Amino acid sequence: MDIFRTLFSAQDVRDATVKAQYVIYDAWEAPTVRRQAALARKALGISPLCADAFSLLAEHARSLETALDLYGRALEAAELALGPNGFADYAGHFWGELDTRPYMRAKAGLAGILAKLGDEAAAIDHYRAMLVLNPNDNQGIRYILAAHLLRRGDETGLKALLASYKDEWSPYWLYTQALLAFRDGGARNPKAARFARDARAQNAHVPGILAGSSPQVALNGDFITVGGADEASHYVAEFGRAWRETPGAIAWLTSTATKPAPGLRDKRVLH
Repeated sequence: MDIFRTLFSAQDVRDATVKAQYVIYDAWEAPTVRRQAALARKALGISPLCADAFSLLAEHARSLETALDLYGRALEAAELALGPNGFADYAGHFWGELDTRPYMRAKAGLAGILAKLGDEAAAIDHYRAMLVLNPNDNQGIRYILAAHLLRRGDETGLKALLASYKDEWSPYWLYTQALLAFRDGGARNPKAARFARDARAQNAHVPGILAGSSPQVALNGDFITVGGADEASHYVAEFGRAWRETPGAIAWLTSTATKPAPGLRDKRVLH
């Protein structure tokens, strides 16, 4: 890749990479894996700095080790395409610029493969670095990171992450905050009860699926229904083990999440 950059001017390199990226747009819409792979290889023939081409090949790799290698190449290509000025110029708002997105996709893919291979610490480092580059987190990396931290028992790191997105309203955040508050103060902790009720308002399916009284629902591709049973099932799949390992937590949640907030009945009477 370095030879490629030395043989051509910066503008030539950029033009070739842009042209290759358009081939990748076609590849993403291709109906078969074979066609997608063929277009990815075509894109790399136009520009070896087309990171998304490596990432696409990694998605269909036959082994985790091959996927790891391809995502590593994707990350290297994306770094070279951006150059040192790209990181300096876009840090703090990555993903807001189209040029940064291949890097972020490659980094997310690499982290995911590392986690599957058992190197969770390395995956966490990548996810944290992504949130530094792009605190707005358009990719939802914070949810993946939160699940990893909870599974590893890193409550200090998890609480810091939760606090850094204090306005987050999703059930992933609220149910996890409810669990941590329950662990800290037990069933009598008013914060735990408040988080549980707020969480149920965002997704009422989680307590039943955690308790096993409601069935889990498979995801429909990459789409999640906000407030739906599929969203709840995804939460339970990623965060449920910690609930099950916390004595009394699920029983407390199923009872507390359905109770009205203190004073609510009186307010209704006054109205």
